[in-house]
Amino acid sequence: MRGMTAALIAAGLLAWTMPLAAKVETIKGRLVDKACYERSPQNTGEKHLHRPIDECASTCAKVGLPLAVLTADGKLYQVTGELTKNKNEKLLAYVTHMVELRGEVGADEEGGLLVTATEVKPLKE
Repeated sequence: MRGMTAALIAAGLLAWTMPLAAKVETIKGRLVDKACYERSPQNTGEKHLHRPIDECASTCAKVGLPLAVLTADGKLYQVTGELTKNKNEKLLAYVTHMVELRGEVGADEEGGLLVTATEVKPLKE
């Protein structure tokens, strides 16, 4: 009985420490600067801040700040994984544009949506 209890506790701990279930999906939407969009939903283009810089979203992406895909139904998926390496290098050409991302979709500990993308394709505006 003691061995069975230990096994159940170990299985419960393992399940608790594993990431929330993820499944491979295709996400379509606009690639945005996550922090600026969360500050104000109007911040989906390059020139969304009243600053001397005209390319706020690209500037933030180039320093490695998180990008996200904003879907037509208003969901925001933070992009993680291979495409975000080297300060979003593989995503820079798509910032503020419509894209299709393919990858594992899941949630973080706070319930925010994530897409661990392995592919990106541009979409017509």
